[in-house]
Amino acid sequence: MPVKKSSTYKAGGLFRNGHFNSMYTYLSRKVTPVPFTRERVTTPDDDFIDVDLYVQHSRKAIFLFHGLEGSTSSQYIQGTSHTFYDHGYDVIAMNYRGCSGEDNHHLRSYHSGNTPDVNLIINKYIGNYDEVALVGFSLGGNKILKYSSDGIYDISLKVKAVCAVSAPVDLHACSLKICTWQNYFYQRKFLSTLLAKAKTKAQKFPNDIDLAIFDKIKNLYDFDEYFTAPVHGFKNAADYYARCNSLQFLKNITIPTLLLNAQDDPFLSKSCFPYNIADQNPSFFLEAPKYGGHCGFYTKGKSYYWDELEILSFVENYINE
Repeated sequence: MPVKKSSTYKAGGLFRNGHFNSMYTYLSRKVTPVPFTRERVTTPDDDFIDVDLYVQHSRKAIFLFHGLEGSTSSQYIQGTSHTFYDHGYDVIAMNYRGCSGEDNHHLRSYHSGNTPDVNLIINKYIGNYDEVALVGFSLGGNKILKYSSDGIYDISLKVKAVCAVSAPVDLHACSLKICTWQNYFYQRKFLSTLLAKAKTKAQKFPNDIDLAIFDKIKNLYDFDEYFTAPVHGFKNAADYYARCNSLQFLKNITIPTLLLNAQDDPFLSKSCFPYNIADQNPSFFLEAPKYGGHCGFYTKGKSYYWDELEILSFVENYINE
C-alpha cells in the first residue's frame, strides 16, 4: 500500500514542536542564493509571470511552485533548487502573479487553485526536456495536486512524478485552523502582505474594489471571503475552497505522486492526511512523519534538508536519466 507507515525524519529537542521547527527554519535557515536567470512570460490575458531558471542543459527538470505569499526566494525553493541542480536537474521556479517583487497588471493575481497559470508555465518550458517532475510547497502543493488530478488539462507524458510538501489539501478546514489563536503569528504575517497588495489593487482599480471591505477583514478567512473570492470569480470563501481544494481529486491521480505532510504541521487539519485514499490508489503515496512542522524539517549540519532528499529520492524512482 502507498502509505509510508514510518518515516526516516528525526527531530530532537525543541524541533519536536511543530511551531518551533517551522519558525526556526523560516527565520534562521541559511541557503546560498541560487543564481537564477529570470524570464518574463506574457500571459494570454496580457499580464506577466516571472519565472526563475537554474539550468545546466540537462534533459530532465524540476518545476517548483511556492506557497502563500512566497516566491522563488523562499528558503524551501532555494534549498530544493540546489538539491536537484546538484543531482543533475534543471530548475524552473515559478513566481505567481504579484509575487516576484512587482505587482502584476490586472486585478486578479493568484490563489490556491489557479491552475491555468501553472499549465501555461509547464507547457512553456517542458519542450526542452525528456522527463520532468512537479514539486509544490504549501499552497503550491495544493495547486499542483489539483492540476494533475482534476481532469481539466491533458498532462504531458513527460511529467513522471508529482510531489507536494506541507500541502493544505482541504482548504476550508485549513483556513479555519490557521485562524485559531495558536496560529496568530502566521496569520498576521500573511495578512500584512496580502492586505498591502489588496490595497494597492484598490488604488489601481477603484471601481472594482469597495474600500469598506478592509474594515471587515480580521483574519485569513475574511480575506478570502471579501477579497480573494470575489476578485477571482467565486461566490464567497466557501465556494472558493470547495472548488479549489485538491482533496476531492486525489482519488483520480494516475501520475506517481507523493504527499509529504508532517503530523505536527500547525496549518494542517486532520483531513490533510488522506490515508484511505493512499490505501486505495496505487499511484498516490502519503508520508506523514511525526515531526517537521510547516515547510520546516530542520536538518542539522547538512547541505540538503531531509524533505528535499526525500522528494529527490521519490522523483528518482520515476525519472530514468
